[in-house]
Amino acid sequence: MATPEAAAEKPTPIARRNPNKGFVATKEQADASRAWWVVDATGKSLGRLASAVAHVIRGKHKPTFSPHVDVGDFVIVVNADKIKLTGNKLDQKLYSHHSGIPGGLKQESVRRIMARKPVFPVEKAVKGMLPKNVLGRAMFTKLKVYATPDHPHAAQKPQVLEIK
Repeated sequence: MATPEAAAEKPTPIARRNPNKGFVATKEQADASRAWWVVDATGKSLGRLASAVAHVIRGKHKPTFSPHVDVGDFVIVVNADKIKLTGNKLDQKLYSHHSGIPGGLKQESVRRIMARKPVFPVEKAVKGMLPKNVLGRAMFTKLKVYATPDHPHAAQKPQVLEIK
């Protein structure tokens, strides 16, 4: 028969981690850990460049990534006019927009857009790889694209981001 003292001394259960609870970054933590990166787009493929830049802007390279919080870094893309497009994409890839009236579809090739606005293909490619909501529009403001090797963000001391 068990004594009352032995019944009172039950073994304590082992404290276990809740598997349904994970790390969630706050806005203050995200703002404190922002970095600036600079990417040289000379000779880089448009899609591969955009994919790597979107990955960093979204913050997926950080261990503190949270899908519903903007934890990404700023990215500066220089020499955007020297990106590489494979095959016949300069002439065959078309960017379209519609004026809203019947027959208002306008299409323009990449070659013509690059002559007029060389940063547009890079911006459009990266924007298409970000979430389509308020969070994605906020993330897109962290992308800075320049057609020349000069940029006005030297004071932020950006680090070089190597894209393979």
